[in-house]
Amino acid sequence: MQAGDILLENGAEIFRVEETMERICRYYGIESGNSFVLSNGIFTTAGNEREEIFAKVQHIPVSGTHLDRVAAVNQLSREIEAGSVDLEEVKRRLKEIRVMPGKSKTMQIVASGVGSACFCYLFGGNLRDSGAAFLTGILLYLYVIFISAPRLSKIVGNIGGGALVTFACTTFYLLKIGEHLNYMIIGSIMPLIPGVPFTNAIRDIADGDYISGSVRMLDALLVFFSIAIGVGMVFGVIHQLIGGTLL
Repeated sequence: MQAGDILLENGAEIFRVEETMERICRYYGIESGNSFVLSNGIFTTAGNEREEIFAKVQHIPVSGTHLDRVAAVNQLSREIEAGSVDLEEVKRRLKEIRVMPGKSKTMQIVASGVGSACFCYLFGGNLRDSGAAFLTGILLYLYVIFISAPRLSKIVGNIGGGALVTFACTTFYLLKIGEHLNYMIIGSIMPLIPGVPFTNAIRDIADGDYISGSVRMLDALLVFFSIAIGVGMVFGVIHQLIGGTLL
């Protein structure tokens, strides 16, 4: 149950959570274990005339993606099947994985800038556009880490992020730092895009987990719409102030 909780909380697919829990149960001799996994909850039962009765429901809020924790639980499940760790070691490792630190704030900010610049260049921008996107990406993740994540809801935070990117890129464009506003905005906004949840949603639906896939898809689409609202709001205000077209 702890392994499934960590996997689901950190962005693993539904089939991965179910398969990992099944493998662990099978190794420890639990033949009657059954798990029903949704995108934000796990229902587990076990027990017959040979095994102690067990039932638990665990609520898991939809949160971010930490693939290093998912990979760590996957590796641990392989070691369990290989018989190379005992039960106490498994408990200790799971506690360590749950509190495994993510990337530092500095690394996240720099990665956002580099990713924004690379995406801008990939989509057709030149080096000047990529430079502007780099600065915008850094500014965006400063906002995400210190304002949006700790203080704002997902909807308001993403609306603000889309607005901030559009305002910053437009400012750089008007100052002649960048030459193609559309490529600058597209590249700079990529750190906000929920690519892994959207991909997992499609994979869950393809695997027949329609409820979980639909919830994840709705969550990803909500982020898309929020970003679009923020971009549209800033363009509307700029159009009212200076008129004409920027793109």
